[in-house]
Amino acid sequence: MIIFHDASCLEYSAPSHPERPARVARSVPLLKERHPDWEWRTPEPASEAALLRAHSRDHMERIRSATRDFDADTPVYPKIYERAVRSAGAAIEVARAALKGERAFSLMRPPGHHATRDRAMGFCYFNHVAIAALDALAVADSGDASRPGSSTPATTKAPVERVAIWYFDGNYPIGPGTPRSHHVDVAKRALERLIAFKPDLLLVSAGFDAYARDPLVRMTLELEDFSRFGEWLDQLDIPSATILEGGYSDELPELIDAFLSAWNG
Repeated sequence: MIIFHDASCLEYSAPSHPERPARVARSVPLLKERHPDWEWRTPEPASEAALLRAHSRDHMERIRSATRDFDADTPVYPKIYERAVRSAGAAIEVARAALKGERAFSLMRPPGHHATRDRAMGFCYFNHVAIAALDALAVADSGDASRPGSSTPATTKAPVERVAIWYFDGNYPIGPGTPRSHHVDVAKRALERLIAFKPDLLLVSAGFDAYARDPLVRMTLELEDFSRFGEWLDQLDIPSATILEGGYSDELPELIDAFLSAWNG
C-alpha cells in the first residue's frame, strides 16, 4: 500500500470548521504505527493543464486570487490554491500508481468531490477525482509524465479508455437515517454496475461521513461496513485507487484503517 501525503495540508484551519487538520493529522501516526511496511510518498502539485481538463480558467483564477469566502462551508485560506493543487496532484498520482499495479490512497486535504467546473463549494475547491480521471484518459503512459497532469506528448496509445468512479461519501443519494443494511446494499449495487461498465481504472471517492457517529451527516454505517467496502475492492481484478473525501468524526483514523486494511488484503 502506498499513501500519498504531504504534511503541508495540515497548515490551515478555521475556528470550529469540521474540515480540520486533525482529520488527517491523527490518521497519519495510526497508519504508520499499524502498517510500518506501507510506503509513504509526497505528491507533486497538479499541473495547470491537468486542472484545466476539469475546471475553467476563470475558476482557477478565482481560487488563486480569492479574498472572500466562497460560501459558508468553503473559506478562503492563505495559499488555498497551492494546497488544493497539491491535493489534486495526489489524486493523479494514486490513479497512476493503480495503473502500475499498485494500491494507493490519497491522505490529503482539502477534499474535492463537491467542486464543480466553475464553483468551489462544500469544503472543496478543485474536483480531484475528476481531475485524476481525466488525466488517466489523457496520458498514454504515466511514465512519460514527470509531474502529475503533465502535458508531455503521448508516445503510445492510451491504455485507459474507461474510468469509473465509485463514491461512498455520506452525500450518497439516499436519505438520512436509511437503515444500515439498505445503505450497504445500495453501495454494493452501485459498485456492481460500475464493474459491468468494464472500466480500465476504478477511482474511489472514499468518504467516511456516512458513519453512524459522524457529527455532520445522519447516516447509519459502522466501522465494519467500511471494512466491507475494502474487501469488495480487494476482490476486484481492476486497477483501483482511493482518495479521501469526507469524514468528520473523531473515529475517522480507525475508519480509514479498517477500509485500507481490508482493501490491502
